[in-house]
Amino acid sequence: MGFNRSERWKQRELLFLITYALVFYVIIIRRSLQLSNMYYKQLYGLRPGWLTPHSLNDVSDAQWRNFRGNIPVLTLVFGTFTLLAKLMRAIFNLKVRGMSIVWLFIIFILTIATVNFLLVKIFARKKYFVLIVWSYNIFFLLCNRVYEGYSFSIFGEQWAFLDNYRGTFRWHICFNFVVLRMISFGLDYHWMNQNSHFDEEKHYQRCHLCKSGKPCYQILQERSLQSDKFRYTTYLCYLLYAPLYIAGPILSFNAFASQLDVPQSKNLIRNVIRYGLRWLLSLLLMELMTHLLYYNAFAISGLWKHLSPLDVFIIGYGVLNFMWLKFLLIWRYFRFWSLINGIEVPENMPKCINNCHNLEGFWKNWHASFNKWLVRYMYIPLGGSERKLLNVWVIFTFVAIWHDLEWKLLSWAWLTCLFFIPELVLKSAAKAFQAESSFGECLFRELSAVAGAVTITCLMVANLVGFVIGPGGINWLLSSFIHKDGLPVLGGMLLTFYIGTKLMFHIDEAKQRVP
Repeated sequence: MGFNRSERWKQRELLFLITYALVFYVIIIRRSLQLSNMYYKQLYGLRPGWLTPHSLNDVSDAQWRNFRGNIPVLTLVFGTFTLLAKLMRAIFNLKVRGMSIVWLFIIFILTIATVNFLLVKIFARKKYFVLIVWSYNIFFLLCNRVYEGYSFSIFGEQWAFLDNYRGTFRWHICFNFVVLRMISFGLDYHWMNQNSHFDEEKHYQRCHLCKSGKPCYQILQERSLQSDKFRYTTYLCYLLYAPLYIAGPILSFNAFASQLDVPQSKNLIRNVIRYGLRWLLSLLLMELMTHLLYYNAFAISGLWKHLSPLDVFIIGYGVLNFMWLKFLLIWRYFRFWSLINGIEVPENMPKCINNCHNLEGFWKNWHASFNKWLVRYMYIPLGGSERKLLNVWVIFTFVAIWHDLEWKLLSWAWLTCLFFIPELVLKSAAKAFQAESSFGECLFRELSAVAGAVTITCLMVANLVGFVIGPGGINWLLSSFIHKDGLPVLGGMLLTFYIGTKLMFHIDEAKQRVP
C-alpha cells in the first residue's frame, strides 16, 4: 500500500516537473526572441542569413564560423579520403602496415613526433620513462603556443620571407591533440609488458556488448598489443589520422591500432547513416538558434552587461547551450567520418548539457573521450580515488594549459576544483548514509536536489568565467544577482535548477528500469 502511494506521488511529481520545465522554456525562448529583436542593431558578428529574406545569422563565434564555412570543403576532402582508403583496402587487402601508409598521404610537422618516437623506443623500459615522456610533450605544448607555431626567421633572417607563406591554418592548435596521442603511444608501449590493473574477466561479466562477441572501446583500449604494432608508420598514422586530426574525439593508441587490422563492424551501415541524419538535424537546430537567438553576439558585444539580472541569466544560459551544441556538431562530424572508415572512437557529449546535475557527471559527459584519456593516463597513475582531492587540481590545471595559455582558463580550472571539494565530501557522506525509512529516503532525495541546484549554478559560473567573461568579469557577474533586483532572480534560478535536478532523477530512474 505504501509502495503504491509512493509511486502515485512520484507520477504526480513528474507531471508537475514536466509542466514547470515546459513553462520555463517557453518564457526563456520568448524573452530571448524579444531581446534579439530589440538589440540586433547593436550586436557584433551578425551576418545575412538564409531563413528569411531579411534574417540575420549569429556567426560571432570564430570557431563555429570557421567550421560552418568549411563544411563543404571538409566533406569533399573526407569523402575523397574515404573512397581512396576503401579502394586501397579492398584491392590490396591491406592490414595494419599497409593501411598506415595509406592514411599518411597528408604529412604535417614530423620533427617533434619523430623525436618523441625515438624517446619512447629508447627509454620505454626505464623507471623514469613516464617523467621523460610527460616533460617532453608538455615542453612542446607550451613552446608551440608561446611561439605561435614558430616562424622561419628563428633559423636566420634569410628565411624570414617564408613567413609570408605560412597560410592561415594554425597547425600548433591542432597539435594539442597530437600531444595527447604522443603521450598515449608512449605510455601504451611502456605498459605493454606490465600487469594491467584492468580486470578483463569482470568486465566481460558486466558489459553487454562484449557478451555479444563484439569488443567495446574499453577492451580495445586496455588490451595490450604485440610489439610489432608499435611501428613508426602506425605511430604516424595514429598521430595524423585525418578524420580525427583537427578536433578529435580522442582515442588511445591501443584502441586505434587494434582496429586497423579489423575495422569495427558493430556499427552497421544503417546505424552510421542514422548517426549522420541525426547530425544534420542537430545542424538544423543550430541554424535555427543562431538565426533567431543571438546569445553569443550579446556576450561578444558586452551588451548583456547593461541588461536586467533576468536577461543576464537568460543570455548566460543560452551561451552555454550554444557552446554545447557547437562542440557536439564539430565532434560528431569528425566522429562520423571516422566511423565510415571503420575506426570506433568514444562519443563526446553523450548526454545533453541540461541533463547533468553534478560536476563529475558533467565532465564525464562534456568531453567524454578526453575524460577517458585523462583517467587512463593521469588519474589512475596519480593514485586514482585514493588521492582524488589532490588529483583534480593537477588534472584540471593540465586541461586548462592544454586548451590555451590564458588566465581565464586557469581561473576556470581552479574554480572547478574549488566547487569539486564540497561535492566529493557530500558523495563520501552519502555513501555512509543509510536511509532506514521512506522519510529518510525522501529527505536524502530532497537534499540531493538542493545540492544539484547549487552545483549547476557553480557550473554556470565556472564555464562563463573560463570561456566567456574571464576572471575580470566575476565581480560583475556576482554583483548582477547580489542586490535588491537580482536576489529574486537568483532565488528563481536556484528553484528552477532544483526542479530540473529532480526531473533528472526521474530520467535516471527510468533508464535503470529499461533492461
